[in-house]
Amino acid sequence: MDTQLSAREIDAVITLALAEDIPFGDLTSLAFVPPEATAQAQLVAREPGILAGGEIFARTFAALDPAVGVSLETDDGARFAPGDVLARVQGPARAILGAERVALNLVQRLSGVATLTSEHVAAVAGTGVRVTDTRKTTPGLRALERYAVRCGGGHNHRFSLSDAVMAKDNHLAALGDSPEALTQAILSARERLPHTTHIEVEVDRIEQIAPVLAGGADTIMLDNFSLEDLRRGVELINGQALVEASGGVSLETIGAIAGTGVDLISVGALTHGARALDLGLDMDLGLEVNTGTGIHVEIDPVLAAELEADGPGTSD
Repeated sequence: MDTQLSAREIDAVITLALAEDIPFGDLTSLAFVPPEATAQAQLVAREPGILAGGEIFARTFAALDPAVGVSLETDDGARFAPGDVLARVQGPARAILGAERVALNLVQRLSGVATLTSEHVAAVAGTGVRVTDTRKTTPGLRALERYAVRCGGGHNHRFSLSDAVMAKDNHLAALGDSPEALTQAILSARERLPHTTHIEVEVDRIEQIAPVLAGGADTIMLDNFSLEDLRRGVELINGQALVEASGGVSLETIGAIAGTGVDLISVGALTHGARALDLGLDMDLGLEVNTGTGIHVEIDPVLAAELEADGPGTSD
């Protein structure tokens, strides 16, 4: 799968994350691991899921030390099972240990988003409804999390406040309850905006639909509508605008919501409610590691035992 992410977007996140985790060097590795030591590791799935962030995982190690090589065994967007090897890592042991937690944090987080998204998409299969994310993303990680949504088969809503007009309840509150004022506000906005700008308006009751349609909105969001009101809303709109359902969406409710005839269902939980998947980096340090110079360097047996016992999925 094409990452659809620029190197700049990926590296900006990695740079900040590494600076946060290794501000002045990895003291433990500097104290315990010889500088010449090399190691091998495998990214192993502890549970089933959808992979997202393989390239990001690889670039994290390379950012700390270009001598670390990563071979990706599974494509982003692909499903995996417990025990599957998703990637192989080899190179300087200090660099692998130093980048391990940041690399895992990112790939675990993004794979969690992709997996949760895929479950929502499966729940509306055959309806033609698009499942989309929202702006409820982790600050600084929006581009990556939205990519993970796509890996899970979902679609993206507007990326930022600058991308489209989306008048929500707080915007409309200043207009009062006048239907005429609501219609005129949309018409006035259309006159001022470029013709390419998409206008979406959120409504929270049936009575608002007619004036929003009269204003010529491109998409009407039916927020926290009951299933009965969603059906009524779809009938009233009758193809004159895209219909988006939002609010109260979960894996238990999304199928029924899709059955009302809406075009889109936005789900904030795809990003803000996803948990990190359990993926581990199994290190193969042993007691002797080939340095590549024809000699073997002993690594402290206590460190090796701790690494093997803890596993990166549970280590600090």
